[in-house]
Amino acid sequence: MARNDPFSALLVSEGLVSAEQLAEVTRVAESSGKKLHDEIVRLGYAPGDKVMRALAKAHRLKFVDLTGITVEQDVIDLLPESVARENSIFPVSKEGNTLRIAGSDPTDIDTQDKLRFILNRDVQYALAPREQIIEAINRHYGASDGESADSMLQEFTDTAIDFTETAVEQAANQQQEDNSDAPVVKLVNLIITEAVQLRASDIHIEPFENRVRIRYRIDGRLVERDNPPRRLLGAILSRIKILSKLDIAERRRPQDGRIKLTADGKDYDLRVSVLPTNHGQSVVMRILDKDNIRVGIRQLGLSEHDFRNFKTLIRRPNGIILVTGPTGSGKTTTLYASLNELNRPDTKIITAEDPVEYYLAGINQVEVRHNIGLDFARVIRAMLRQAPNVILVGEMRDTETAQMGIQASLTGHLVFSTLHTNDAPSAITRMIDMGV
Repeated sequence: MARNDPFSALLVSEGLVSAEQLAEVTRVAESSGKKLHDEIVRLGYAPGDKVMRALAKAHRLKFVDLTGITVEQDVIDLLPESVARENSIFPVSKEGNTLRIAGSDPTDIDTQDKLRFILNRDVQYALAPREQIIEAINRHYGASDGESADSMLQEFTDTAIDFTETAVEQAANQQQEDNSDAPVVKLVNLIITEAVQLRASDIHIEPFENRVRIRYRIDGRLVERDNPPRRLLGAILSRIKILSKLDIAERRRPQDGRIKLTADGKDYDLRVSVLPTNHGQSVVMRILDKDNIRVGIRQLGLSEHDFRNFKTLIRRPNGIILVTGPTGSGKTTTLYASLNELNRPDTKIITAEDPVEYYLAGINQVEVRHNIGLDFARVIRAMLRQAPNVILVGEMRDTETAQMGIQASLTGHLVFSTLHTNDAPSAITRMIDMGV
């Protein structure tokens, strides 16, 4: 999309992005083959609803806010669920022979023409954020066939079945096999699927005294969804533990596991963490999208100046590069993009990770295992005897690991790592605090 088109001009004139940000996101979108408005939201330059309003204005279309919208069933029945989900469109209303459809891509004329032919109706196209469209589809189509997370939660709210942890453990011990017809199985599967469709990076299931809270982390921010009854906590926990092959009966110690699944034709890994709290066990599931490992440094959203500098830095034969930022800011994606740039036949790369989040072809990856004494520092010592050119250390957590990383960078190795600080200047203070 050219920078002088109406949408680009609106983005700048309404203060959603600066001219520099627009130039950079345009390069990223052209390189990745994705839509400009999607990349603006993904890179965090502007909120999705404001970007979509500007896109609608530029294309002279109406913008609709689908948050909490309720549509009559006869309108829903006009558009098959498979068509709605496949094309990420939602029927909003009808008037005479005209059906109003909400979508997120104003350039998808082909879909609009096909709808007119299939439905034998005039179709009026409006714009809405993709996340709102998916949520509306899940609520409304699920209301008719019982296959959405919202309808499953409502079903549990209306019933008097008591799911206690003891009862669930006994049932799980009798039958560990999946039963896709069980209500709790459906509920957990739908929660995970919904999070994937909304492009969430994490699912948080948190117990409190009188309720359970479910939140998704989307674009770095936690978004709360409808919450299940408190009595379902044990059943939900047990189902997640079965999927991640954890000990169902263990409630006192933290546990970690993994779930592999396929959603919307893509493979995902979920990294599961279970933590006992004073009101029960809290669960966080990190959604690992394998597409992230294919990201190059050009797709990181750097300005042209920063891109050139960063590319020069990572091609140096030695030194240390520390990536900093808050949770969900893209530290892991940045590191893997750097390794992808350096992953050549003449370069040996070894990583030490806790845990290994993505598996990279052509790279030796070592998972830290504290239960057998295999910590970061010990792995680094062993790595250096393997004569690597590039080393990645998942995180500089303590003085010994930091000192080992610095030592490796001074002896002819290029070292990548992360620090949990909010910005780059704070990394210096953090390293000094660790005695480096």
